Amino acid sequence: MFNKAEVLIVPYNSEYKEDLKRLSYEWLEKYVSVEPEDEKIINNPEEVVLNCGGFIFFAKYNNEIVGTVSLIKLNGENAFELAKLAVTEKYQGLKIGRRLMEKCIEVAKLEGASKIVLFTNHKLTAAIELYKKFGFSFVSLKNIKYLEADLKMELEI
Repeated sequence: MFNKAEVLIVPYNSEYKEDLKRLSYEWLEKYVSVEPEDEKIINNPEEVVLNCGGFIFFAKYNNEIVGTVSLIKLNGENAFELAKLAVTEKYQGLKIGRRLMEKCIEVAKLEGASKIVLFTNHKLTAAIELYKKFGFSFVSLKNIKYLEADLKMELEI
């Protein structure tokens, strides 16, 4: 029996690097495709995300990593990009993505960010609905770094 209270949100640790790859590839290969920018983030999380002021979180359930999300610091802006939100298929629909989103918003606020942006694709309706529940709204699609992204959303915090 699944118990939401037993899901822990933990920060990146190098022991989770393979979990980041596993979850990211599982999600990308199922819903869109793996792009060069994805490869850069997935294969170099310390260099691309953490060393630049960002964060990576994982959802841990029964000592298994079942979800992840990244907050990438945007250069020259008081903002973060929410990226690589993924929950393994077995645990989807159990509000783990919501818990990961809550952690990102909490940390972005603590860091004094003014907004969180994200890029997505119109086909990802469940994800878009989750983003809307947190108050993200659609904005003009510019400064796009993902080939398949056709929507940009933003949350003022």
